[in-house]
Amino acid sequence: MRLLYTLAVHLLAPFVLLRLFWLGARNPAYKLRWQERFGFFTWDKVEKPIAWIHAVSVGEVNAARPIINRLLDHYPHYQLLVTTVTPTGAMTVKKHFPEHARHLYLPYDLPFSVKKFLSKIKPALLITMETEIWPNLYQACQQAAIPILIINARLSQKSAKGYRLVSCLMQDTLRLVDVIGAQTKKDAERFISFGAPSEKVFVAGNLKFDINISYDMTAQAQSLKRYFSVQRPIWIAASTHEGEDDIVLDAHIKIMQAYPDAILIMAPRHLERIDKIVSQCKRRGLNYVTRIKQKPFTANHAVYLLDTLGELQLHYAVAQVAFIGGSLVARGGQNMMEPASLGLPIIAGHHTFNFTEITELLSAQNALIRVANEAELSYEVCQLLGDAERRHCIGETGREIIKSNRGSVARLMQLIEPYLSC
Repeated sequence: MRLLYTLAVHLLAPFVLLRLFWLGARNPAYKLRWQERFGFFTWDKVEKPIAWIHAVSVGEVNAARPIINRLLDHYPHYQLLVTTVTPTGAMTVKKHFPEHARHLYLPYDLPFSVKKFLSKIKPALLITMETEIWPNLYQACQQAAIPILIINARLSQKSAKGYRLVSCLMQDTLRLVDVIGAQTKKDAERFISFGAPSEKVFVAGNLKFDINISYDMTAQAQSLKRYFSVQRPIWIAASTHEGEDDIVLDAHIKIMQAYPDAILIMAPRHLERIDKIVSQCKRRGLNYVTRIKQKPFTANHAVYLLDTLGELQLHYAVAQVAFIGGSLVARGGQNMMEPASLGLPIIAGHHTFNFTEITELLSAQNALIRVANEAELSYEVCQLLGDAERRHCIGETGREIIKSNRGSVARLMQLIEPYLSC
């Protein structure tokens, strides 16, 4: 099965490279450093052992931050390497760890690429986030005696159905892993059902519950509120996907019928869609400001487009209501833990299969409002904007849920530390 997989990866490699350059037409960062993805890069040798953390993109890098900070604090004799797949993930690493962690792109899962990568880096261990399972990479690590740890591991029901088609390959690959720190009991059971030895699988919780709200961020939020106007009602549509933008903007027009001075902060999941959203605003006669241009936000503006990375938490902090995108279309939703930790009432569609744990917890205590369309979204936002007591009650329930589920950093470090030298 591994031979068939490797043959397929070789056949697909030219098309993957073409896709990389196609994405580069909209986001030039995709065309930069593409050689790294085949194992070609310059690496200055360091005397420290290398602790390698792989996090696909922005969400995984942010989730890994408390682990990275713990490693920096308690294991300074290690050099940290963080690999990502996306340029936005790379930018997030650079933003939060400009001096203390090095970044490379993960090599494609071609035998020559991963072997070239490992021969240069010679990592002491690999810590990979969530559901990154690469047969040739894991095989090469096992042959080089590099321990493999999957942390914050999750395997959704939808993903599990897809992996059933290659169950033999999954079984062979998971047997190479030394430790799996699963988010939930269901995740652990799914990994075991695919062949991961039960003695290597532990339920450690979800790192995204261990969210810290810094004092600096709170102070910045107060300044941002003054920028918008302290008196105006604000709601945020976060991580919206293709197909949701029209729904959100039309809902805002209806909301403005009840609250003429209402502000919509719109943060698309993929920044390359900003120009399209700008056109949609113009077509509707909605005056807007983009974050990156930093122009004054006046009484005539109704929409604020967040077109930068790493500032979503700050903008949650100035809003009164949060809609979480990827949920009105079949994308599986996005992370709700940041707005919940800030005490915001949360609205989402019914497609949240990528975040079943938090949505089930919030729903069970009536801390999540479900909507199916533009009319329901506008109605629920209006109801919440007009009822401060209800907003507070729902928001505080969500905040308490986050607090009660913290502690995964400590549990995961207990799994990681046996593979680290003092």
